[in-house]
Amino acid sequence: MGKAFFNCAGLALLLYVPVMPLSQVLSQAGVDGGRPPIIDMHLHAFRLDDGKPLPLNPVTGRPSAARTSAEVRDSSLAVLERYNIVKAVVSGPPETVDQWREAAPDRIIVGVHVDEANPLPDLARLRVEIQAGRVHVLGELALQYRGMAPNDPRLEPYYALAEELDIPIAIHTGIGPPGTPYDPCCPDFRVTFGNPILVEEVLIHHPRLRIYLMHGGAPYLQETEAVLSVYPQVYVDLATINWILPREEFHGYLRELMRAGFGKRLLFGSDQMVWPEAIGMAVEGIESATFLTEEEKRDIFYNNAVRFLKLDGK
Repeated sequence: MGKAFFNCAGLALLLYVPVMPLSQVLSQAGVDGGRPPIIDMHLHAFRLDDGKPLPLNPVTGRPSAARTSAEVRDSSLAVLERYNIVKAVVSGPPETVDQWREAAPDRIIVGVHVDEANPLPDLARLRVEIQAGRVHVLGELALQYRGMAPNDPRLEPYYALAEELDIPIAIHTGIGPPGTPYDPCCPDFRVTFGNPILVEEVLIHHPRLRIYLMHGGAPYLQETEAVLSVYPQVYVDLATINWILPREEFHGYLRELMRAGFGKRLLFGSDQMVWPEAIGMAVEGIESATFLTEEEKRDIFYNNAVRFLKLDGK
């Protein structure tokens, strides 16, 4: 997303190492036709820039296998099918998200994307889109890249609208790639704006809001646990950190959230940007956590999202 498709990652990409060969990830994607259902709470319909070099997967170091925006869409939808990912919250440029929804209308949950290149939408238009059933989630709100904290007063009418119409809000939390404030895209980026504790005043003023903190709140473990402890309406997704972090580091972070008793509030997400193989890598990040029981994995992959999104579990 945005800066080299990496502001979702929000982590020190230069330190990451591959966790498995891309060919292995892709081969695993189609092996189990009997997989139970999964819900991906964090996926993107981003466009590739024609004429520019293909972006490198930050884990494998390889360029995207998809050569066009249409190939990103079609390959991603194929991976969703192979993993039995029955629903996915998809955000990105509105016209591209519409193309994804047209291609898979029963699978796509439409989100509104905000980052350094995509401003907050017109409020009146957003109300119409929500009421018409064309928008289902307000997010990803990558506010950090616009130099905004989650408690910025300019967001107040959007929170009020989401609370009134009872739609979830997905807020980017965490940090950013090295050098982000020096990039022309994001001079107002600040590390402090990614701290999950900044959602507290929002929750005080809007107690009926359903908010999920993206990227697990990492690396702010204590702040994330504090928010989850006090505000039961808050969930977190594990997107990006489940495939882009070294496996031991991710599993350590996940284990701490489980030890703290938040297993019923964790959501699966892939944060697929322009690398369809990232979906399978994210799934494997959860499946390889041997300290999780099968029931706990089912909660993360599916049950928690059904509850949070108020879906029919069938």
